[in-house]
Parts: sequence; C-alpha cells; structure tokens
Amino acid sequence: MNATEAKNRKIIVGDDIDIEIPDTAHQISSDSWFQVAFVLTTGINSAYVLGYSGTIMVPLGWIGGVVGLILATAISLYANTLIAKLHEFGGRRHIRYRDLAGFIYGRKAYRLTWGLQYVNLFMINCGFIILAGSALKAVYVLFRDDHVLQLPHCIAIAGLICAIFAIGIPHLSALGVWLAVSTILSLIYIVVAIVLSVKDGVKAPSRDYEIQGSSLSKIFTITGAASNLVFAFNTGMLPEIQATVREPVVKNMMKALYFQFTAGVLPMFVVTFIGYWAYGSSTSTYLLNNVNGPIWLKALANISAFLQSVICLHIFASPVYEYMDTKFGIKGNTLALKNLLFRIMARGGYIAISTLLSALLPFLGDFMSFTGAVSTIPLTFILANHMYYKAKNNKLNSMQKLWHWLNVVFFSLMAVAAAIAALRLITVDSKNFHVFADL
Repeated sequence: MNATEAKNRKIIVGDDIDIEIPDTAHQISSDSWFQVAFVLTTGINSAYVLGYSGTIMVPLGWIGGVVGLILATAISLYANTLIAKLHEFGGRRHIRYRDLAGFIYGRKAYRLTWGLQYVNLFMINCGFIILAGSALKAVYVLFRDDHVLQLPHCIAIAGLICAIFAIGIPHLSALGVWLAVSTILSLIYIVVAIVLSVKDGVKAPSRDYEIQGSSLSKIFTITGAASNLVFAFNTGMLPEIQATVREPVVKNMMKALYFQFTAGVLPMFVVTFIGYWAYGSSTSTYLLNNVNGPIWLKALANISAFLQSVICLHIFASPVYEYMDTKFGIKGNTLALKNLLFRIMARGGYIAISTLLSALLPFLGDFMSFTGAVSTIPLTFILANHMYYKAKNNKLNSMQKLWHWLNVVFFSLMAVAAAIAALRLITVDSKNFHVFADL
C-alpha cells in the first residue's frame, strides 16, 4: 500500500458495501443532483455557444449541422453514461478521471490520462479567458472604437478577474448561488442573441447557406467542425464533477446527465440554429458580432458573456485546484491566512500563465481544435468505451463487445482526421496572425 492508498477511507453504502474514497482537500458527496446538473448545464451553455452557428453550422450546412448536433447529443450522453456507471467500480469511489483509468489499466494509463485531461482543461480555460477578453473588447468598441484598449489588454483584465474569483471560491461545491447567477447570465446573452438574430433575419434578404471553399478545403473544415461537435457537449472531467454528488452517486449522476442532455441543451440548440438561419454562411464565430440592435442591449449581452466565462473557467479549472490543494494539504477555513496565501500564489500563478498564453496567441481556437482531437475525443469516447468494455467484459455479450470496439475504432480514426485538419488550420492561420494580435 502506497502513501496515497493509506489515506483512503471507507464508507458504508447500502447493504454492507465498502466503498473506498481517496483523500481530497475538496468536498465530496455534498451536492444534490440538481446542483450538479446546473454545473453540467453551465458548461454546455457557456459563451462558447455564441460561436457554434459559425464553427459548426457554417462548415456543415443545415443537414450536416442539425443531424450532427442531434447525433453528438445522443452519443455524448451515451459515453458520459458509461463513465458515470464506473464511478464505484471495484469497490472504490473513483473521484478523478486518472484514478479510474489507473485502476483499470495501471500506472502508465494513470499518468497518460492525467496528462491528456490537464492539457485539455488548460486549453479550455485559455479559451474562456480569450472569450471573456473578446466580450470585454466588444463592449468597449460599442462606445469607443479608437483601438486604445486592445484585445491583449482585455484578456489581461479578464485574467485578473478570473484569478480573484478563483481565490475566493475554494472548491467546486462552493459555487452554490454562483450557478444560479451563471444560468441568469447565460439566458441574458442567449435570449439577446436570439431576439436580435430573429429581428435581423426577418428583415434580411435571402441568405447563402452553401458550404464555402474548394472540395479539399470543405473536407478539412467539415472534419474540424465534427471535432467541434464533440467539444460542445463534453467536459473531460465527469468523474471530478460526479465526486461532488450525494449518495446514491450513480443514480443521482444519471438524473443530472438526463437534465443536461434534455432541458440543458435546448438553449444551445435554439441560439445555434437561429443564428445560422439569420446570417447564413456569413455567420461570425462570435454571434454577437453579427447582430444589430440597441447599443445598451448588445453591451448587456457582452458583459453577461464576460462574467459567465469567469464562472465557467472556475469549473473547468477545479481539477487543477483540487490537485494543488490536496498535494499541499490546504483544508479548513477559506479565509485562513495560510490557505488564502496559497490560493493567491498557486491559482493566481496558474491563471497568470493561462492569461499570458491567451494574450500571446489569441487565435488559440486553432490549437484548441488540435487539443480536442488528441485529448477530448480520446478521453470522452475512446477511453470511455474501452474502459467500460474492460471493466464489464465478463457481463457483456458478443454483440455488446463488438459495439464497444466499433466505437473505439471509429473515434480513433476521427481523432486522427481531426488532428490533421487542425494542424492544417494552424498552418494556414499562422501566416495571417501575429503574437499579441488585436483581433
């Protein structure tokens, strides 16, 4: 037994079933399924939804976009269900993705999963900082378009606000009322985007919905859009979120997932489809740049997107914070001087690095597509199907085994194709942009 295992404790679940829970500095089993559902829904309806009309519908068109989103919803629910059902596999509570992979495969898989997950979450967090900075700049441009306040400056301000928020909220369960605030903020920018898009769409002449580019270009953009479909629905940190839910863990997590993939996805679907309907192939990758309307209303939507991105970043950064707090034994009173100083240095340092990279490469979306191909798809689909196959091998019939293997092969091919498409996009865009660009 190593030092980590020695810290594990057991609790009784049901009829004399011992479930080991690894030591952690953060709260576990404290949240209702409804609160966890809103954590998941906050991620799905983040400010990223304002880009899906441009990054998913424009490359795929009406048929490909609608069918793709519906299929991605069903497949993502299925894959997340597989992970959720393994949460208490083998008489242990696997509160981290790497813990589950390590238990099933061994030490090498533990390290590989940890690396893939943290790179994935780091890139997502950089994306939120860029989103927040872009929203802040959009507000400034509405009132003063003099280029004095540039995107790198806005990204730096966004990073500072994210750091202050991270220092004040000790762990994922402590978000509490902030999840309600996040939901209200999401509704503000989604409703504003929908209303103004409908207003523009009704008045606009007929739109072009054709997929743009040469045949070769279409292949790469469609492949990249398929990768964006995966990104739209998946966090890459489901075990960490599931760790916060109350007993019975699997049953309550399933309720949260069903809420996420039904009521939770509706706002995203509506704003994505209406945005594309209103502007066609000219739809921007940030929908609020397309809409026309009162300045105060557009400013309200952008400020809401900025603030919601701050809350969302905290969710996706929580596995990193949990690791640092557990490693250095940061527990107890949030305002205790030792704990406060540690969060200022550790979390502040993490966000400072993220902010610097975001300002340096504000076209990080290209790199995020590549990261999604090499980490999000493997974590969410390839690993989920193979882990379930490995864990439940004796209980699966031949058709079920074949099904999981087909998923593993299909998504492996998809990951390779998406990685190639992302590398091509990085190569093309690197010729057009420079570091610290004011996009």
